[in-house]
Amino acid sequence: MPHQPDALMLFAAGFGTRMGALTRTRPKPLIEVAGRTLLDHALDLAQSAGIGRCVVNTHYLADHIAAHLAGRGVAISHEETILDTGGGLRAALPLLGDGPVFTLNTDAVWKGPNPLGHLAAAWDESAMDALLLCLPPAQAIGHAGKGDFMIGEGGRAARGPGLVYSGAQIIRPGALDDMPEGPFSLNLVWDRLIGRGRLHAIAYPGTWCDVGHPGGITLAEEMLGARDV
Repeated sequence: MPHQPDALMLFAAGFGTRMGALTRTRPKPLIEVAGRTLLDHALDLAQSAGIGRCVVNTHYLADHIAAHLAGRGVAISHEETILDTGGGLRAALPLLGDGPVFTLNTDAVWKGPNPLGHLAAAWDESAMDALLLCLPPAQAIGHAGKGDFMIGEGGRAARGPGLVYSGAQIIRPGALDDMPEGPFSLNLVWDRLIGRGRLHAIAYPGTWCDVGHPGGITLAEEMLGARDV
């Protein structure tokens, strides 16, 4: 029987070096945009989408994130060393369960339909091992570059300029089975799935703002209408 994803992995372990002084004493996921932390913006999406299980990975200033989440029913997967996106997801799988899972970067803010719900509506486990949510560059605020993926026949994804990867996806845990031990990027998984025709992508109809750098805070607040333009 097909499995619908009901667990979310939130990536929150990085050092946030692009944020400069803003992350010297606090982790990037606790930076505020429009009066709420980036982590809380992400958790709001999970709640709105009705996701039953949330896991946050931690490393840098992990105690700050643990204190922020205390009593909120969010599981923490702590990393003694940085495991990158793939290694971090694999380490958290015992907390996430056996079925397909959402993953979401915590350094972005969204405006439009719930991105997790948008992914869930398009998920087809019979055809996909991973489904990426992407945007046209004009809808990716604060992001430079020509894009990461193209969408081909049947929704299959291929590398190339066209759409920007948003940091949101659904992925089957089994897609990580033959990955090397230790840290590794999900890019390695996606490249293998492209070769098998099992990586798919869809376009997000709203807007998204990269808050991985200081200027992204102002851009995100403008996008949300929380700051005068």
